[in-house]
Amino acid sequence: MGRERSYEVPPDLRLAWEAEAERWASWARSPGHDSYWRFHRDSFFELLPEPGALTLDVGCGEGRLDRDLVARGHQVVGIDGSPTLARLAASQSPPVLVGVADAARLPLRDGVANLVVAFMALQDIDDLDGAVAEAARVLRPGGRLCFAIVHPVNSAGEFVSDDADSRFVIAGSYFAPRIYVDHIERDGKACTFASAHRTIDAFSRALEAAGFVIEAMREVTDPDPGDRWYRIPMFLQVRAVRR
Repeated sequence: MGRERSYEVPPDLRLAWEAEAERWASWARSPGHDSYWRFHRDSFFELLPEPGALTLDVGCGEGRLDRDLVARGHQVVGIDGSPTLARLAASQSPPVLVGVADAARLPLRDGVANLVVAFMALQDIDDLDGAVAEAARVLRPGGRLCFAIVHPVNSAGEFVSDDADSRFVIAGSYFAPRIYVDHIERDGKACTFASAHRTIDAFSRALEAAGFVIEAMREVTDPDPGDRWYRIPMFLQVRAVRR
């Protein structure tokens, strides 16, 4: 696997993902290929409450999480800012209702959902505070927001090589928010990921401002002791309840 990082800022994260939509769908729909299939999905589902009246998937992408949610008994509505990804998610089997919308302007009424999920999406959304506030608005009191993101330690720095004992270096400041672009190649597939680096503090403050209380937090990394990512957290998973 190879990863090349740059800081050539795209004009808009939403447009960047629309431009990458077809390649991302091919990447995400290859079972066993992405971290989702390898070790990330099951730990996320352990955080989720039992299915209720409505589960809203914010940043649903091409729909892989929705397919697994439906299989577990959830009534799912998906939202994505990319028209191409929304179309792909809506055309899957079993069918799921999917809309194109800004995560900070959800087209749902207040208190309609008992669960909002955002799996590997909040780091790819321009308006974090707005997206979290909208998740709170559409949740009923006592509803949960469950999300997974690139761990802020991961997005703050990078390994200097692919060696198992490679040094991990944060060249700038962990505390400085910035947009970064990762180009990753694995097993003959390539995809470009445009994301925002934000601190754990930024996510916590967004939750606090929207009236959430954190119930659970998990750090996920590669379980292989021989992999360099065994030493550094790759992802952060959170479950928060709306007061």
